[in-house]
Amino acid sequence: MIKKLIGAVALMLTCTATFAAGGGFALDKAPYRVNDMASLQNGAKLFVNYCLNCHSASSMRYNKLKDIGLTDQQIKESLLFTGEKIGDMMHVAMTPKDAKQWFGTTPPDLSVIARAKSVNAGPSGSDYLYTYLRTFYRDTSRATGWNNLVFPAVGMPHALWQEQGPRELTTVAMHEVEGKDGGAKSWERVTTVYDAQGFATVKAEPVANYHGHATFDAKFKAANPAQTATYDNDVADLTAFMSWMAEPVQTLRVRIGVGVMLFLLLFFFVTWRLNASYWKHVR
Repeated sequence: MIKKLIGAVALMLTCTATFAAGGGFALDKAPYRVNDMASLQNGAKLFVNYCLNCHSASSMRYNKLKDIGLTDQQIKESLLFTGEKIGDMMHVAMTPKDAKQWFGTTPPDLSVIARAKSVNAGPSGSDYLYTYLRTFYRDTSRATGWNNLVFPAVGMPHALWQEQGPRELTTVAMHEVEGKDGGAKSWERVTTVYDAQGFATVKAEPVANYHGHATFDAKFKAANPAQTATYDNDVADLTAFMSWMAEPVQTLRVRIGVGVMLFLLLFFFVTWRLNASYWKHVR
């Protein structure tokens, strides 16, 4: 049993180390709002209005939204637009064939995407979604006109771009370059600026006497910071909803887990005292 436990812990740490070694864009910590009914309701509204046009949530029924404080009437009036019934699954009208033709791939089902993107002892799926939805930028070299820092060359356009507002992106990458005619390698700093329309300006310059490692930094500059801050708050609500949708009973699970641990601690104390009382006369 101990060997199995040690093996499970070792496997978990190995997966975490593999994720860390894989690099990638650093994820921001998503605000925890899974127990905030107002946030979940706003997230449900955003999900139905923006995500459900292309992505399904085939493991979730509309009437399950009553668990986050919505009534049947509110669901019918605010979230059902094309004749669905309140007991229906959250399917999308777009066919996989059309999706393949328009986007190059079928958009994934989002029912459990928050759990699918989580990493053992690492970033949660909520962190991934929260960062992903906030790191789109205009890129005229892409067919959709959009790119993403978390998922480079993503086929998905930025569905919420009007809510976020125009932004400029500046990236600075430090990397090694091969020397001419097989000479020694050298370091180069590449600065790329994507303007609000997605046109890129690239500047490369050699860096002498650099002894560090490859780095990548990215910084956004919003035309309207207040609008972007409002968008970030909405994305936090949308992320919370998708996290709740992936496991609607997670708050109950946590409460039960805390109760079980308290019971085990109490049971351990009682057992410890009984053991001491039973053996106190035995030498």
